[in-house]
Amino acid sequence: MADGDQMKKVDLSKDKVSAIQREYMKRVQKQNDERVAQWRGIRMRNRFIGVGLGCMVASIYAYSMIAIKQESFLDDFNEPEKVVVEK
Repeated sequence: MADGDQMKKVDLSKDKVSAIQREYMKRVQKQNDERVAQWRGIRMRNRFIGVGLGCMVASIYAYSMIAIKQESFLDDFNEPEKVVVEK
């Protein structure tokens, strides 16, 4: 966005602003504040969901690693002896 594309800032003490324009500015500011509050709530909820899912994934991974370390059925496995058949 170029500098010329932005609207100039309004200084209520210096610029002439009618009462109806001030009322519209208050309405827009109130709507913007409500929108910001709504997005803050959504962002907070998304963070909690993300942390919850991350904890779930980490616990499943940790459980899998612990379960694999306890497996011992391959420890007693011996390779079969090769049988040589004489003709």
